[in-house]
Amino acid sequence: MSSNKNLLARRQAAIPRGICDQHGIVLIADEVQSGFARTGQMFGIQNSGIAPDLVTIAKSLAGGFPLSGVMGRAALMDTVEPGGLGGTYAGNPAACAAALAVLDVIADENLIERANVLGERARARLATACKEGRIAAVRGPGAMVAFDVVTARGQPDADGAKRITAAAFEAGLILLTCGIHGNTIRLLFPLVISDALFAEALDMLEQSLAASSG
Repeated sequence: MSSNKNLLARRQAAIPRGICDQHGIVLIADEVQSGFARTGQMFGIQNSGIAPDLVTIAKSLAGGFPLSGVMGRAALMDTVEPGGLGGTYAGNPAACAAALAVLDVIADENLIERANVLGERARARLATACKEGRIAAVRGPGAMVAFDVVTARGQPDADGAKRITAAAFEAGLILLTCGIHGNTIRLLFPLVISDALFAEALDMLEQSLAASSG
């Protein structure tokens, strides 16, 4: 069943690529948050099986230093004159050195696979709460995990999400809400987090879900 879902997802993802090719549209993948091993691939777009024309990168690129960049096909990148591509967080020598170190850590510590391992643990722990009806739609590739807080009737519950984040904060765990209804909670743990600390965080999350139920 999972293989069929993956095949369907790849076929659906190929639709934008085909539309762009047909009409001469540049396909840009925004990897500012999803890049650099977060999704269990080096870049999130790799989970779709399609090739973008341009990729925007930042955040995890330099391990906290201000740095951003754009990658793309040579046919596009080479059209820019020297000095014509810039930005607020581009070209800082210290940040560039930090980025090289980050790439070494991703490779040396196998953080791509680490993202998959941590994500599987998080989704497994959330599965119990999902069965109990407190949350729904646990999702996300690799370590980019999110879930929805819903009412007993399955409706978006933004107030419930706020209760969970408040309970978690009291316990020492910071969670972020998002989504068009404000009822989605994202888990943004570091890929270099220790197993012990990650287990402690998941315990806090479970306790926060239980404390805020009802």
